[in-house]
Amino acid sequence: LVKGRKRHIVVDTIGCLLVVYVHAANVYDGKAAREILTRLFVLLQSVKHIWADCGYMGKELFNWVLSEFNCTLEIVKRQKRKKGFHVLPRRWVVERTFAWLGRSRRLSKDYEREPRSSESQVYLASSRLLLRQICNNQIAYE
Repeated sequence: LVKGRKRHIVVDTIGCLLVVYVHAANVYDGKAAREILTRLFVLLQSVKHIWADCGYMGKELFNWVLSEFNCTLEIVKRQKRKKGFHVLPRRWVVERTFAWLGRSRRLSKDYEREPRSSESQVYLASSRLLLRQICNNQIAYE
């Protein structure tokens, strides 16, 4: 019995959710990457470059993305010389999106039984965030 789940998300450069994949915590990130990237390219075939964290590192995944989707995969790494906390380029956008989503009560803990239900809750929370941003922008322009 595996306790826990992992949430993988793909966002655009400003942090809007594009694709989510939820699975048991015992699945390796590289294996989950194939599933979420396949979902991404079914939705958007025009993607040419992807930034990912070190959990997705590997020549096999890099070559698979290049051959299947004609897209480059760049791993965002920490600088070895720096100690302590520092902001990683592009990675902070994903972390900010996770923080925004984490403010949703249904996502603060894992209440769902099925991974697909959990994915639906992530999409729902993301929709609420986007609607709030749209409404705030309309008020500012009036």
